[in-house]
Amino acid sequence: MKENAILMHRILAKKRLSENVFRMEVEAPLIARGRAAGQFVIVMADAEFGERVPLTIADADAEKGSVTLVFQAVGATTMKLARLEPGDALAAVAGPLGRPTSIRGANGEPAGRVACVGGGIGVAPLHPIVQALKRAGNRVTVVMGARTRDLFVMEDEMRALADELILVTDDGSSGRKGLVTEPLKELCAAGGVDEVIAIGPPVMMKFCALATKPFGVKTTVSLNTIMIDGTGMCGGCRVTVGGETKFVCVDGPEFDGHAVDWDQMMQRLSTFKPLEALARDHACRIGLGGRPATGV
Repeated sequence: MKENAILMHRILAKKRLSENVFRMEVEAPLIARGRAAGQFVIVMADAEFGERVPLTIADADAEKGSVTLVFQAVGATTMKLARLEPGDALAAVAGPLGRPTSIRGANGEPAGRVACVGGGIGVAPLHPIVQALKRAGNRVTVVMGARTRDLFVMEDEMRALADELILVTDDGSSGRKGLVTEPLKELCAAGGVDEVIAIGPPVMMKFCALATKPFGVKTTVSLNTIMIDGTGMCGGCRVTVGGETKFVCVDGPEFDGHAVDWDQMMQRLSTFKPLEALARDHACRIGLGGRPATGV
């Protein structure tokens, strides 16, 4: 693969953030220059048998011509990605895709106070949104949640950006013990929160939306559904929002959290679970080339 790297998207750097979470810096100059907060890319690990997977852009360096991707190795393709090293290359990185985040304070809108809630690796796609919100003059409170302290990602980056950082863990090993919805309710009850942006597991985003609804606070969520082409042609990413069918890849990925049919979305996400498990087990058996996942 390395001899063809000049024609592909070279991996410039790689770091293991936790047991199964990796950060990769990938050469993609056109995407780095054209992307906006909230957008994503479709990635193929290899050309012959590569599956197309959507990954949100966690950061970008226009001068260097690179984008940063953060992913969790849970399926066959992400396990394959985790075994690639700097100098290797991805067969394809298509994007930027999706609608950019509507940033409060931009385009003449007044800046305000925004609460950004990230669960697990949902903190990674939240990072460029917080960057854009701060550039537009907003006061930003970031709430980060994880099962345990070792599973936090990009904590230092968020601490450097946020006006206030609240850490929440299920086991109390860092920050306060509990769920992200608890400090979120407190922020809304105290008043002054103009908007909430939540990114993480679907059930977390659902309950964030339920937490903010009684306060009438606008709540934006970023959906990560089943996706194939990323251009609205396959229909695999369809969701119901406000009683209407929407396609996450072209109408989103961000939607009004109070209008999403969460139960339908989560049911659709489970459609291919048995096949995904078979693919993952097969990948483990063959070792995906026999090279273990590393990363300094």
